[in-house]
Amino acid sequence: MTSPGLCLYLHVPWCVRRCGYCDFNTYVVDTTDPGVTAPYVAGLLAEIRVAGRRLGDRTVETIYFGGGTPTLMAPADAGRLLAAIRDEFTVADDAEITTEANPESVSPAHLEQLRAAGVNRLSLGMQSGVPSVLATLDRLHTPGKVTEAVGWARAAGFDNLSLDLIYGTPGESPADWQTTLDAALALAPDHVSAYSLIVEDGTPLARRMAAGALPYPDEDDLADEYATADAAFAQAGLTWYEVSNWARPGRECRHNLAYWRSGDWWGLGAGAHSHIAGVRWWNPKHPATYIARATAATLPEGSEQLTEQQRHWEAIMLGLRLAEGVAWTALTPAEQGRAAAYLQSGHLVRRENRLTCTPAGRLIADGIVRAIVE
Repeated sequence: MTSPGLCLYLHVPWCVRRCGYCDFNTYVVDTTDPGVTAPYVAGLLAEIRVAGRRLGDRTVETIYFGGGTPTLMAPADAGRLLAAIRDEFTVADDAEITTEANPESVSPAHLEQLRAAGVNRLSLGMQSGVPSVLATLDRLHTPGKVTEAVGWARAAGFDNLSLDLIYGTPGESPADWQTTLDAALALAPDHVSAYSLIVEDGTPLARRMAAGALPYPDEDDLADEYATADAAFAQAGLTWYEVSNWARPGRECRHNLAYWRSGDWWGLGAGAHSHIAGVRWWNPKHPATYIARATAATLPEGSEQLTEQQRHWEAIMLGLRLAEGVAWTALTPAEQGRAAAYLQSGHLVRRENRLTCTPAGRLIADGIVRAIVE
């Protein structure tokens, strides 16, 4: 029997500056200092060896460098990590190997070296095409830098390129959002992610809004911006396949689809989470603690075995975010009864045995899930 494919996530927690809205596990460090970067890369290499000992019979289908800003890591280090993965695992010939990147963190030579190392998908943090919106988000790049970075990526051989966008930034007007959409689509991306800004407690942005320095997003405005984006992407040939993601045919992010389909992944690095066959575990968040634990082979920090009920709920929660939806017969009779109200209201649609959100339903997908599985 063939083992199911495995996905690997490598967390690189470094940033030049922490954005005001960010609550990810990131740290501002001087990445030109090998005393900072070398121990962390060594920790990742050690954890790769641990993963190989535990799961060496698995074929790796996707690899994803996330952060933070993974492109603050030297391309040679990314190459070392990919070589170590190939030493421990069989990597599929068509494996999707992604790195996230900020536009100001790459150069033509950097991208050429990443492509030569085997990275074949680039996810670029564009966020906005309007300077004032970028400033509110504490982003360091200019709109022109995005255009430049995309040109360099295409020249380096990246034929699978994604742009990340954020809507609902305080002070962003409908015209600003349209400018961002026009600028993004002019770059002919293969994939686009568009996320509503989430104001997380404890972030500098949340404090500014609580103090009245910035307005809170309006829910109706967010819905309008989502609908505008969905229409623009569809017209450009990008089809939605997950609530916040659109792609050209065949360019859906296979790594993220594995998450949404409750697949198996091993998360390497500080604060990374893993999920294998219903068991979830996580690493310590602080890089120094992670390095010590990884090199001593005493990871993870904690774990849990998901119950059948938890796995059922997660399958519905994640599945209803996808265009493919969930099987109607996967719901219990009581859940089918609660879903019927959303079929009647037009937020859900049933096609044969599949239950899927309509465009209106996508706007309240989380609430629908909570109502169905209550």
